[in-house]
Amino acid sequence: MITVENKQPKIMLCIMLASMLAMYVPMSVHADALDDAKNALQVGEQWDGYIGAVSSSAGADILALISEVNAKRRARYSQIASKNNISLSDVEILAAKKTFELTKAGHMLKAQSGGWQKK
Repeated sequence: MITVENKQPKIMLCIMLASMLAMYVPMSVHADALDDAKNALQVGEQWDGYIGAVSSSAGADILALISEVNAKRRARYSQIASKNNISLSDVEILAAKKTFELTKAGHMLKAQSGGWQKK
C-alpha cells in the first residue's frame, strides 16, 4: 500500500492533481497502446508514479512506450510541483496514490515493497 508522509498536503492540491491526472492520462497520444499493454499485463503502475515493464523480457516497443509515457508524466509532474511550490517527489507520490486508485481490477501494480501483483 502506498503511504504519503503527512506533510500536510493541501486538499486543493490533491483535488487538482486528481483532476489533472484524470484529464492527462486519457488524452495521451499513446493512450490506446498503453491500455493495450496494461490489458496484456505487459505494463503496470508503480509506487513511484510511473509505469514499468511487468516482465524483464519486455520488447523494444513496450520499453519505448514506457519511456515516452514516463517522460510525459515527469514533465507534467514537474509543472505541477513548480506551480504549487512543492517537491517533484511529493507530486510523484500523490500521483502514484491516485493512479493506484484508478487502476482497473486485473491490471498490474508494483508497490515499493515488492514485485508485481494484480489489483
